[in-house]
Amino acid sequence: MKQYWEGHRVRLRALEPSDAMRHFELDRERDVDRNLDAIMPPNSLARAEKWAREVSEQGFRDDEFFFEIEALDTGEFVGSISTHHCDPRVGRFSYGISIREGARRQGYASDAICLVLRYHFLERRYQKCDVGVFSFNESSAKLHERLGFQLEGRRRRATYTGGAFHDEILFGMTIEEFSERYPEYLKM
Repeated sequence: MKQYWEGHRVRLRALEPSDAMRHFELDRERDVDRNLDAIMPPNSLARAEKWAREVSEQGFRDDEFFFEIEALDTGEFVGSISTHHCDPRVGRFSYGISIREGARRQGYASDAICLVLRYHFLERRYQKCDVGVFSFNESSAKLHERLGFQLEGRRRRATYTGGAFHDEILFGMTIEEFSERYPEYLKM
């Protein structure tokens, strides 16, 4: 029998201080930075260890969670997903996801996103998820389209990186859209 935090391909779990090295290595994958709004200077292992310790000790607050994503069949670390901009009054939240280069296009991101959507929609009483994707991150835009997120707009020249300004593409999914498209996650 599957546990609540297990999907078809992944398991979500809390960050542990011992995960610092994984994130230090993930930070060194330059392609990961290129999908963000800015290229960050190299991080030190000491800062990664401090961050992992602080995040693992703070727990969950204001419905903002940080999860490690593990492949269900091997237990291998494949990435992380975290919720942010959670507004319980309106019932809207956002998330960010990062999948290691060698683990992309294998269904891990889709499964992790569906688990987070299920939790926030069915356990935390949220009614909508908003996601912003920078226009240069075509793979993320295509992923959200495949998942059934609706294109809601474009924030022009929302970030500057790589010597140019880039738009932010705005996507959204409601609880009704999720329930209709992913009934199998309602029964897990």
